[in-house]
Amino acid sequence: MMKYHLTMRLLVTGGAGFIGANYVHHVLNAHPEDEVIVLDKLTYAGNLENLKPVEHNPRFKFVKGDICHEELVGKIVSKVDAVVHFAAETHVDRSIMDAADFVRTNVVGTQVLLDACRKNANVRFHHVSTDEVYGSLGPSGAFDEHTPYDPRSPYSASKAGADYLVRAAWHTHKLPVTISNCSNNYGPYMFPEKIIPLFITNLLEGKKVPLYGDGMNIRDWIYVEDHCKGVDQVLRHGKIGETYCFGGRSERSNAELTNTILFEMGYGKEMIEMVKDRPGHDRRYAIDPSKSEAAFGWEPETPFLHGLRKTISWYKTNESWWKNVKTGAYREYYERQYGNTS
Repeated sequence: MMKYHLTMRLLVTGGAGFIGANYVHHVLNAHPEDEVIVLDKLTYAGNLENLKPVEHNPRFKFVKGDICHEELVGKIVSKVDAVVHFAAETHVDRSIMDAADFVRTNVVGTQVLLDACRKNANVRFHHVSTDEVYGSLGPSGAFDEHTPYDPRSPYSASKAGADYLVRAAWHTHKLPVTISNCSNNYGPYMFPEKIIPLFITNLLEGKKVPLYGDGMNIRDWIYVEDHCKGVDQVLRHGKIGETYCFGGRSERSNAELTNTILFEMGYGKEMIEMVKDRPGHDRRYAIDPSKSEAAFGWEPETPFLHGLRKTISWYKTNESWWKNVKTGAYREYYERQYGNTS
């Protein structure tokens, strides 16, 4: 196991996104000597408001840029001890409509980062992946670190390609890498296109919630803070070249999830609008986190209902955040400060 006891300077790619921003908050709170540089292109999912609580922290720096920009990436990587790679195009529906950006960012961008790490004395690299690379499960069983890849959407295929490039960097160049695959995250700062924040914000606006197909697709949910703690454990204590899975041990069908959100927010089934299923919609995901639990003593600490209530409360309290995201109003500020963000 590689263990880091000294102060670390981290590059967090995609750190203005949902999980990345939560990870930045965790690192700056849990490691008072660490420094964090965030590199984010500020596309539709990147939002500087996610980093507002740390924007004046002297151990934090933000750089607006593209992970495919070799010169920029090389300059930043030369100044850090490790890279934690969250940056990715992640929305399955968008990948179905147009996969090109997913291939560019998720595959090419990952290789640019790996090359920069290799050229700068083998900077430590941790890659954050997804359970979707494993495909779709039957009614029983769970994904683990030995599950063969079987991606079913352009998004998951691009993430699988990135994972293979990371593994190749270890086997070919002995670059010190690790990978983590996680189940569905939820919590503060989640982009409102995703099911939980979409349903919460729709209900807050008095709108119905769109439920795909028959509602029986099953997902395993993990509270984002628990996932971020796991990623940090892998970065600091994980065995180089290894993969670690993080799951919430909290499977629910989309119908059950929907009914729970409705109940917690004081609505009934009359607020459900059944809509046509999306193409290639995987039936079930679940992750077995036993390896991570044994390696680090990590466990999903937040029970689902408690985490969901915290999430609902956050969206109620932060109405201006999600309304700005939905309307794109926050982008005007970015364009004034950083130029065109498209």
